[in-house]
Amino acid sequence: MNVVTKLPKETKVAFFQEHWGGCEMIVSTGIYYCPDLPSLAVINDEGQLQGLLTYKKRKHAWEIVSLDALIENQGIGSLLLRTLEKMAQKEGIKRVELITTNDNIRAIEFYQKRGYRLEKVIKDAVSEARKKKPTIPLVANNGIVIQDEWLFVKNIV
Repeated sequence: MNVVTKLPKETKVAFFQEHWGGCEMIVSTGIYYCPDLPSLAVINDEGQLQGLLTYKKRKHAWEIVSLDALIENQGIGSLLLRTLEKMAQKEGIKRVELITTNDNIRAIEFYQKRGYRLEKVIKDAVSEARKKKPTIPLVANNGIVIQDEWLFVKNIV
């Protein structure tokens, strides 16, 4: 598996259309068109996309906007996280942030196992985002009502 920082925009557009149903991400920190964001991708030896992470660079912290591993439990997501953290550290960034929703139990577990800590609950943030993007579901596949955002942070040295 190789991590690349350059992925054609049309590849990112197709990825988000297929896996997210669209390219726009609405969270409390902003509205993002994911294919325009800097990204890291994992490509297998056959040249197939296996994982994709997009992020927003800010002055004091980088925010992970999306993270997808097409095959779970193979280290793809962890590889993307470690690569981003090393890149941030090289640029003098000491903090990586991300937002997930209250229903995303797998993501919450994944990030905590990798040293991310819950910093803040943004109550009703998804309910507000739904006003701009009505296609956001009310209830997740696991039966949990989707309503709040959870901000996770990792301080990197």
